[in-house]
Amino acid sequence: MFRRVTASATALTATAALTLTFALTASAAASASAATAPAPTAPAPGFLTSRDMPPHPTSPWTQGKVTQGLPDPAPFCLEAALPAAGSAHRAFGTDLDTSAVQVSVRTASDAAAERLAAALEREVAACAADWRRANPGGTASWQDYGTLPVEEGAHVYGVHTSVPDSEPGVHLYGIGRDGSTVTVVKWGQMGVLADAPVPAFKKTTTTAVNKLNP
Repeated sequence: MFRRVTASATALTATAALTLTFALTASAAASASAATAPAPTAPAPGFLTSRDMPPHPTSPWTQGKVTQGLPDPAPFCLEAALPAAGSAHRAFGTDLDTSAVQVSVRTASDAAAERLAAALEREVAACAADWRRANPGGTASWQDYGTLPVEEGAHVYGVHTSVPDSEPGVHLYGIGRDGSTVTVVKWGQMGVLADAPVPAFKKTTTTAVNKLNP
């Protein structure tokens, strides 16, 4: 009897040891998997679609995918001002010369977003003068089209550039903020400021800001 009880106890002890070993191994594997798994990527802000673009008189708009990071090349006037961290973009185009891009940046705080939006506005406001200095013989001008009452605010600008023996270019910029997210919509085509669809672009900019945090 004594031997049978001892054998049974030994078997139970071995089983318990195996169970504990399995549990510890599984726990360690789960911890290792969690440690090596990639950190989840924050979802991109809401973006415009081709339907939100200023209507083109002859050619429909097409849209690209929402892509993490900055577009290549970066938007004219803002090449050195947009941070890559926290950014995403979507490009738009037509069969003709008209194109657009939206870049949105999630910052660390509302205060950081406010500083970024202000910096982007300064870059656009200074762009025409900077471009003239870099392109002797060329001409450039800009226009402040005012602010928009949407979320934490938005601002619309226009920039025109021209060099001899080349088609002039006109660009519209909508810069807005919702909380800690900043968005820039840049539209461009051949032409002058008088050719720019400013009222329609203001609607596009308002829609872009409203879509940031649905």
